[in-house]
Amino acid sequence: MQYKGSCHCGQVAYEVEGDLTKVLECNCSHCLRKGYLLWFVPFDKLTVRQGEDKLQTYTFNKHVIQHRFCTICGCAPFGRGRDKEGNELAAINVRCLEGVDVWNLEVQRVDGRSF
Repeated sequence: MQYKGSCHCGQVAYEVEGDLTKVLECNCSHCLRKGYLLWFVPFDKLTVRQGEDKLQTYTFNKHVIQHRFCTICGCAPFGRGRDKEGNELAAINVRCLEGVDVWNLEVQRVDGRSF
């Protein structure tokens, strides 16, 4: 299925393709404070339609995930990282997707503090 997403102000817009049934809720210091619900997909399934020039990158701890955020509104709609095999992934913040009822998704809790 194809999903459309954006930052809060709409300067950054993107599309992502995949089967959204389960999301991850991480308790690391960053995700916990931001309230992310993350969906990981192959990076080539993410297409930024506008606002690439409005995005900035934030990394922390081991600098494994590049959290991308809008420089206008501060919203972080997705990130970029790699899985254990080295494949490039997009970490989609499903709270930024249009028409997705996050209350109906299966949530898997991840102990990111322990990473």
